[in-house]
Amino acid sequence: MTDQVEVQQTRALSVESNGLNVIADADRKGRPSQLFWPWFGANVSVLGLSYGAFALGFGISFWQAVIAGLIGVVFSFLLCGLIALAGKRGSAPTMVLSRAAFGVRGNKLPSLISWLLTVGWETVLTILATLATATVFERLGWGGGALTKVIALIVVGLLTVACGVLGFDLIMRAQTVITIVTGVLTVVYLVLVADQLHWTTVSSIPNGSTQAVIGALVFLMTGFGLGWVNAAADYSRYLPRRSSSAGVVGWTTFGGSVAPVVLLVFGLLLAGSSEDLSKAIGADPIGALAAQLPTWFLVPFVVVAVLGLVGGAVLDIYSSGLALLSLGLPVKRYVAAFVDGVVMIAGTIYVVFYGGKFLGQFQGFLITLGVPIAAWCGIMLADIAARRRDYAEDDLYRPEGRYGDIRWLPVLTVLVATGIGWGLVTNTLASWLTWQGYLLGAVGLGGKSGSWAYANLGVLVALVLGFVVQWFGGRPAVRRQEA
Repeated sequence: MTDQVEVQQTRALSVESNGLNVIADADRKGRPSQLFWPWFGANVSVLGLSYGAFALGFGISFWQAVIAGLIGVVFSFLLCGLIALAGKRGSAPTMVLSRAAFGVRGNKLPSLISWLLTVGWETVLTILATLATATVFERLGWGGGALTKVIALIVVGLLTVACGVLGFDLIMRAQTVITIVTGVLTVVYLVLVADQLHWTTVSSIPNGSTQAVIGALVFLMTGFGLGWVNAAADYSRYLPRRSSSAGVVGWTTFGGSVAPVVLLVFGLLLAGSSEDLSKAIGADPIGALAAQLPTWFLVPFVVVAVLGLVGGAVLDIYSSGLALLSLGLPVKRYVAAFVDGVVMIAGTIYVVFYGGKFLGQFQGFLITLGVPIAAWCGIMLADIAARRRDYAEDDLYRPEGRYGDIRWLPVLTVLVATGIGWGLVTNTLASWLTWQGYLLGAVGLGGKSGSWAYANLGVLVALVLGFVVQWFGGRPAVRRQEA
């Protein structure tokens, strides 16, 4: 038993050699239940509380927000669980398995989208962790200036990059620790602020329109599970082929959604009880949550905030490195992860020290990427559902193989669905994206100032369009491949 523990520790502290390659059957290990740890650890951030204020910002009531949250969060992580099935069946990264639908070179388009999304979100999470530390330290009187931000950035950056470079075994161990520590401290936080909840105030919030509820639902889908679908198979690929498919889907969905659902509901109660707090969260999503805490819990709050954000950034940097490799960068996986780490730190330095107003613009850009990633997700779901056999793994790396070089139908579907989707969404976070929503008037939805303007139907349209076109147009190609 001692020898086994020592072997596991050695693996965790060594650089993973796997990259885009197929994981050999001898190296595939574990049970579907182990997927709970990385997905829970990546989504147990106190940032989930702030989404309560964001949801109420759509002008809806508490119960409407709860319904939108339950559907949006659980359904979006169910999409992750379904795509995770491809990892078990193909034992390669998500952006390699995507080649079966798009072709070996045709898959460079979704790989680019995936890289932008993952490296972008890991940068945003690092920025939030750095700013949260500075905010809390300033309240403690320990200084919240440049030096504090530099130290926070170094700690967060080293934790994230180290996990990304060393790879899967360390990530799994780190996420287990993050899950336990963050889970316990989050419960303590909820207990400490429970007296600030006022049900009378919360229950008096009036109902909003159906369009507003749909807008909140889509926003929560994009902010949670839909932002992870392009990484869903990166961790299930290590499981043995005989692993339960229901277990892969179930544990991924449960691990990813359970913390956000609890935190969102509590965040709705907290933000709904205080209009001032709700407005403060909009300006400082993490720091505002510490405003009413007793002084003795501020340091533990920093720990829970930083670890929760690092948990998400760790999964992002691992998958962003794989996406960079799938784009064709001729380096080892750990080098790609290190490159992404440099981009992440450089972006954080710029926003924290030179471009504070850029954060909202950048978040708007990332939310905009929810449309093309939804189209890709729909195509992948249809492709996975159509397959009756495991992937021909060698052909995932050969343009002359059965999956082909460029499969134009899914490539064009992503482009067309994205064009339609961007025409049916609006974005107030980024001033340079005001051109979106150009189809709202043409299809009779009232234009950019109409009641449907912020329903963000474009994300749902892209998801459904991708699935339908691939299911009916791409299924014959799948049959030929498997024959």
